[in-house]
This record gives sequence, structure tokens and C-alpha cells, in this order.
Amino acid sequence: MSAILLIPPSAEPWSVAEAKAFLRVEHGDDDAIIASLIAAARAQVEALSRRALLTQRWRFVRDAWPVDGRLSLRMGPLRSVIAARVFDAAGNAHSIDAASFVADAAANVIASPSWALPLPGRGTAGIELDVELGYGANAADVPDGLRHAVRMLVAHWYENRGLAALGAGVAVLPAGADALIAPYRVLSL
Repeated sequence: MSAILLIPPSAEPWSVAEAKAFLRVEHGDDDAIIASLIAAARAQVEALSRRALLTQRWRFVRDAWPVDGRLSLRMGPLRSVIAARVFDAAGNAHSIDAASFVADAAANVIASPSWALPLPGRGTAGIELDVELGYGANAADVPDGLRHAVRMLVAHWYENRGLAALGAGVAVLPAGADALIAPYRVLSL
């Protein structure tokens, strides 16, 4: 199952002003750099944890419906199913009522009886599900551990930006960041 980001989050877990206070930066010369580091750190924490920190919309593409009618997402936390489509053999999309799916946020599963869903007419990418993921729209909705991991990455990358040009190993997570992410990590087999 492939996933495509449709609508990114409209905010970040930390504002530039909050990050500057944490970094003890008093000038505005690096504001653009700090803003990009915040976005990159959020994306890194999301990739490592497989959790969308802030509300965002994703499209999951499948070839067929699961036999048991339970679609486990490799990302979370699941908020809702926005839209669903199945494609016929000619490649025409047919909408499915999103209300026919149950979004089990606790299990991070989308469920619907497989016998009640139309079968795709094409064998590859015959199903598209648009879902909303994330803890919420505001930074305060993000768990503190994940927010702090973002802040630690921003600080690490900001303080070591000269080493990146020398090829030093700044891609390694700073001490403690992995421990902050670990309890939230979505595992897949």
C-alpha cells in the first residue's frame, strides 16, 4: 500500500520564536534557516515514528480490499476517512460513501465489510482512500515527547550545521531523541 501526502500540516510543532528562545538566538538573521529546520525535524520525527504530528491529509492506494475488511495503516494516528474511490477496468473512478467505513482510531484501522465494497476493475492501484491523520491542528495537541524530539533535532542541526559541509555524521539522532520517539513508533511487520 502506497501513501501520498495530499495536504501537509498548516502549522509546525514549534514556532520560530519558540525555537529561537530554546536555541538562545536573539537576532533575526537565521529565521528562515530555523523555520526550515523545524519543518525538516517534524518530517524526520514523523518518518521515524510513522505518526503525523499535526493534522494532514493522505491518500492510501491499494490493489484490492483486504479479505477481513480491516485495513491497517502504517501511519497514524487515524482521525477520519474523507473519501474513497474504486476504479473500473477503463480507469474511471467511482466514489464510495465514506460513511460506509469505520475509522478505529485506537487500533489505527479502517474497517468495512469486504462483501459490501465494490471490487476494483483494474488489478493495480484500483482503490484510493483519502484519510486525515494527526494528533490535531495545534502544536498543543502533539504529545510533549514528540514535540521535544523535534526541538532536540532543531537544536542539534542548528548547532552542527557547519559539520554537515565537512561530511561529519550529523544525521545521527542526538542522544535521547530516539528514546522520546520510541513509545509512539508505529510498528509494521
